[in-house]
Amino acid sequence: MGIAIRTEGLTKYYGKARGIVDVDLEVPGGEVFGFLGPNGAGKTTTIRLLVDHIRPSSGRAEVLGLDAQREPMAIRRRIGLLPSDMLLYPRLTGREFLAYLGNLRGGVDTAERDALVERFGVELDRPIRQLSTGNRQKLPLVAAFMHRPELLILDEPTVGVDPLVQQEFQALVREVRAEGRTVFLSSHTLSEVERVADRVGIIREGALVVTERVEELKHKAIRRLEFDFPEVVSPEPFLALDGVRAAEVDRDGTVLRLAIEGPVGGAIMLAAQHRPINVISEEPDLEELFLAYYRPAASGR
Repeated sequence: MGIAIRTEGLTKYYGKARGIVDVDLEVPGGEVFGFLGPNGAGKTTTIRLLVDHIRPSSGRAEVLGLDAQREPMAIRRRIGLLPSDMLLYPRLTGREFLAYLGNLRGGVDTAERDALVERFGVELDRPIRQLSTGNRQKLPLVAAFMHRPELLILDEPTVGVDPLVQQEFQALVREVRAEGRTVFLSSHTLSEVERVADRVGIIREGALVVTERVEELKHKAIRRLEFDFPEVVSPEPFLALDGVRAAEVDRDGTVLRLAIEGPVGGAIMLAAQHRPINVISEEPDLEELFLAYYRPAASGR
């Protein structure tokens, strides 16, 4: 399917302030790519450069094989864009807003649009200014998907929407990927990206720190185990095991909580010697891994 997004040394300064620096990135077609970082890390700057809303200080970007600076209109015809600061025309109703955007594109499949409206529970006949934040955010979601673009570039797409809409959005992203289309999903909601992304890029202070498959990052994440024992146990033998980053017991000394980086076999074998009554394992969370990358290191990285 080729490369949907490619950047080479992409850099943007706002005067003396850093935007992003030397970002090299490739997103293959047909992939869901999660672009993670906190506010101010450079996510929105990167997206604005990809769609030529701003110009780079140096470096270049290609989208769908087209130069982002030389062919921005050709790119915009082929993508679905949900920017973080989309103008919603508050006096229009939702119906008028979607019709306006559809007309700008020369028309869209009304059946596709109406299916998305029903799926997300969009209120169409009230002025946008009267809608809640969550209901307003549904309109850009529909607008981004309704023309079935080959590439979707989404900047914090589910901010402010309720959990049911988030679930529908995640299901829709999976369907888009199954059809061979591409999604570039910028977010600081790591659990959302973890559920839908094939690969993840972490951006830290304007620099791309790491790009890996979600499964690979999970293997490096901290796992948390909780054992319930019939008798008091000491955490000290567990702390001596490779990979155990923390071990603590409750007030009665019979519940042991471990934080483990890497394989958990050694901890389980040691715990088995104390005949545990129950064990609880938490799913590895990318948030802790992200914080490890983002936390300033002693080396000054």
